[in-house]
Amino acid sequence: MRILFLTHAFNSLTQRLYVELTALGHEISIEFDINDSVTTEAVELFKPHLILAPYLRRAIPEAIWRGQVCLIVHPGIVGDRGPSALDWAILKGEAEWGVTVLQAEAEMDAGPVWASETFPMRAAKKSSLYRNEVTEAAVRAVKSALSRLPDYRAGTWQPRKVPLQPMHALMQQGDRAIDWARDTTATVLAKLNCADGFPGVRDSLFGQACQLYDGRTFPAQGRLGEWLGRVGEGVVRAAADGAVWIGHCKVEGGIKLPVTVVFPEAAELADLDGPAQDIRYEEEGPVGYLHFDFYNGAMGTAACERLLAAYEAAKKRPTKVIVLMGGADFFSNGLDLNRIEAADSPPDESWRNINAMDDLCRAILGTDSHLTVSALGGNAGAGGAFLALAADRVWARRGVILNPHYKNMGNLYGSEYWSYLLPRRVGVEQAAAILRNRLPLGAEAAAEMGFLDEAFGEGLSTFEADVRRRAEALAAAPDFDAQLEAKRLRRAEDEAAKPLESYRSEELKHMQRNFFGFDPSYHVARHHFVRKTPHSWTPRHLAIHRDLGWKVPED
Repeated sequence: MRILFLTHAFNSLTQRLYVELTALGHEISIEFDINDSVTTEAVELFKPHLILAPYLRRAIPEAIWRGQVCLIVHPGIVGDRGPSALDWAILKGEAEWGVTVLQAEAEMDAGPVWASETFPMRAAKKSSLYRNEVTEAAVRAVKSALSRLPDYRAGTWQPRKVPLQPMHALMQQGDRAIDWARDTTATVLAKLNCADGFPGVRDSLFGQACQLYDGRTFPAQGRLGEWLGRVGEGVVRAAADGAVWIGHCKVEGGIKLPVTVVFPEAAELADLDGPAQDIRYEEEGPVGYLHFDFYNGAMGTAACERLLAAYEAAKKRPTKVIVLMGGADFFSNGLDLNRIEAADSPPDESWRNINAMDDLCRAILGTDSHLTVSALGGNAGAGGAFLALAADRVWARRGVILNPHYKNMGNLYGSEYWSYLLPRRVGVEQAAAILRNRLPLGAEAAAEMGFLDEAFGEGLSTFEADVRRRAEALAAAPDFDAQLEAKRLRRAEDEAAKPLESYRSEELKHMQRNFFGFDPSYHVARHHFVRKTPHSWTPRHLAIHRDLGWKVPED
């Protein structure tokens, strides 16, 4: 079928549905919901068999939903209505939640139900739940709904009308407000978690109003509401039964950044001992596991340097295999664009950041003492996707989405040794197509083309258990020494053919033009990305119905 995605943005859920439905043979075109006239024009151009709305913030025009089937993906259980559905579920501590696919009608979220799926809730950030449980449930529900479309058109099946709950309101800041004199850590985290990503919790730091994000429990006690100290780039505040670490904030007119970056006054707080918030190393026999869970997968200059130091320390351990685990939600998304945007000189900080990323990649590529594995339990994009390729083996969870390209960020050329790593895995022509198309890549398709070695595991816990089993088997393999020697020989042959330094130098010449040259495209694109500027049009590589010469094929 021709399916038109009508969406507010090409977010993680929309990308996953794009990948899944394209794999089933459907032709997908995307239109951002900018205004009614643009939507109407997209429908006229594409003449879709179905309109799917994975992520909308307003109603579909009546003239469209009356003319054809429009299915809405609502992140709530059957009967749930209104905005902030997942926010309310987190704040109320719902034990179970779900996704409902319903048909668009005049009344918001009141149409008949085509499919639904549920899942157990966990104590987690809204963005994490959305990227994992909500997305997996939505994929299942949408596939079920599409399977019923032929029977619906034949008149042998009808979506069901269900009793509706009262429509809940858009959650306000007053609903999320933290009472530091009374709220327990669980309550504080529920309020922070339900506002994660957007819009944050309105509060204050050092006497200035701001939005708080990125909360975790912290093992400390103190007077209610007291600032106990700082750990890493976050600060710790006492709640009724413990303490909470807060990692990020945003002031009026600013962008989201680590607390200590926004407020230098935090340096005056005591430096607390506590668990690492973003880098952690563990060993199980001959395997070392390096976890790095950076906020939103962004790796700034300092983060790259700290991870490089942790990796070098891991190489000195008496192990055989090092597994780069990334984080639960993201393996890596490359450069930290927010930090770059906030720097005194964004071009200079961009240059420092890309060189720090390259240094990390170079260390992994040059490892001859261990076999290395990248284990992607979460999504990866831009330089983070190519960082993964620096390892000898690359494994990913089946539901992972990759965006191994740079051009969406103002025609950025990219580095991280991609010009060496990508062609040797997928071939020159396929490498060029991946970079040119700028489209998300599902893990299973990535494994088929050789970008990944394997895709396995239905959920994160299953994937991690399989990773550990496979890594232990790799370390115990009878031919381990032969594999390690073959790795050394191949690296020596590749180095003789063209040194890694040459690849890096060539890539960085292009990056230098992006950062310091006369074309400001990268800086403009980064500014709009960081500031969340609303879209004025849909990128043409997504809206295929707007391609010059595109015609609706005869059905």
